[in-house]
Amino acid sequence: MPELVYPPVIAFAKTMFRVLDLKLRVEGGEHIPRTGGAVIACNHVSYLDFIFCGLGAQPAGRLVRFMAKKSVFEHPVAGPLMRGMRHIPVDRAAGKGSYDEAVARLRSGEVVGVFPEATISPSFTIEPIKSGALRMAEEAGVPLIPMAVWGTQRLWTKGHPRHLTQRHVPISILVGEPLGPGDDLRKRMSLLLDKAQAEYPQTPATDADRWWLPAHLGGTAPKPPA
Repeated sequence: MPELVYPPVIAFAKTMFRVLDLKLRVEGGEHIPRTGGAVIACNHVSYLDFIFCGLGAQPAGRLVRFMAKKSVFEHPVAGPLMRGMRHIPVDRAAGKGSYDEAVARLRSGEVVGVFPEATISPSFTIEPIKSGALRMAEEAGVPLIPMAVWGTQRLWTKGHPRHLTQRHVPISILVGEPLGPGDDLRKRMSLLLDKAQAEYPQTPATDADRWWLPAHLGGTAPKPPA
């Protein structure tokens, strides 16, 4: 099936990133296979994470089909784009259908993107995750690849105003090696996020700007659940 929507959307996004002079850093893209199915499991700190997570697969030349809430597909603007990019709607009241669709896509050789926390993390840490990403990868017999994004929360996240025109914001996208036997997905994602945060090139300019840092790094984001 020809890709009529996804490539133009990527081209538009990259143009906007250049206009805003976003400082994109992609590391570890070689861990994403160039052919065959794979599950990408990414942390979730922003409404824009699917865009940047998808960019993490660009070095491998892959298009990522994201699992997203069904309500996004019903939006008058986002809906046609989501369907055109062949993302996978998730009805939380009837999740088996979307799970089966994702497994079928994986078996057919596609890359499926999942946010295992299932919602934006207000603490900007890796909060408890769902098991779906691991189960899908095991059932389809494909690699499970951890990923972390950081900096996207400064543009648009839950509970804060949008800053979509903010310029010069660094965005980090770190891709890890596929999980091996006995690996813990949440731990691997946390290690990637810790690295992204430790190496991030900017710090809050004022105390009021500390909202985008997690509490353990001196920020004012809520502490994660115990």
